[in-house]
Amino acid sequence: MAVGFFTDTTICIGCKACEVACKQWNQLPDDGLLFTGMSYDNTGHLGASTWRHVSFVERPVPLTGQETGLGDFSWLLMSDVCKHCQRAGCLEACPTGAILRTEFDSVYIQPDICNGCGYCVVSCPFGVIDRREDDGRAWKCTLCYDRLKGDLEPACAKVCPTDSIQFGDLDELRERARDRLDRLHRHGMTEAYLYGADAADQPGTGGLNAFFLLVDKPEVYNLPPEPVAPAKTVGPAWASMGLAVLGMAAAAIGAVLSARGEGGR
Repeated sequence: MAVGFFTDTTICIGCKACEVACKQWNQLPDDGLLFTGMSYDNTGHLGASTWRHVSFVERPVPLTGQETGLGDFSWLLMSDVCKHCQRAGCLEACPTGAILRTEFDSVYIQPDICNGCGYCVVSCPFGVIDRREDDGRAWKCTLCYDRLKGDLEPACAKVCPTDSIQFGDLDELRERARDRLDRLHRHGMTEAYLYGADAADQPGTGGLNAFFLLVDKPEVYNLPPEPVAPAKTVGPAWASMGLAVLGMAAAAIGAVLSARGEGGR
């Protein structure tokens, strides 16, 4: 059964319970406890030791229907995670077979097979994967594979107090997400939309197994507007190179024939 996450950013309160639960369950090291200066965001981004990251986006625009008393200001809160893409660039790039697709349709890195080459790092259109400094191996969200094997939901979804992070069967999650979107539109929040829920909306990744409900452009949430698995561009790249080679060959032949014509006069 294909499972995944639906993250409704409109009800995230930025409590970071998901971050803490993820670190505790997966025994991940801390991130140095540094002050980033980015609002209440103290982890900065996803990485080898941060598999859930709660971003705090401050913007000079009020949310529709939200009276905060702060004027033209609002926070956009989002718990980011590996997207477990249907067409995963990391999986396609891995030369050792360390990255595989599990029986739950999630993308999993086997740490005992990873050789630290880093191909997956540069092939992820979302910048999710990173390598640890101590051993060089790549790490990311496993969708709590060990918990799924025990019929338990991922730790982040388990502790989310507002159900901003919802876990379950992907078809059911998509239906639930569309119902939520319709409800928001009926209440006037017409800027709300689903990011990555359908393959048609993201042909470059084939859709995401961890998709989001957003109320601003993807770039505002540090998400790419049109993510593409690099291997998908190989065909067009080779075609472009072939055309370039043919063009240069034609130019060279033309130059030779022109030189011969001038020499025969």
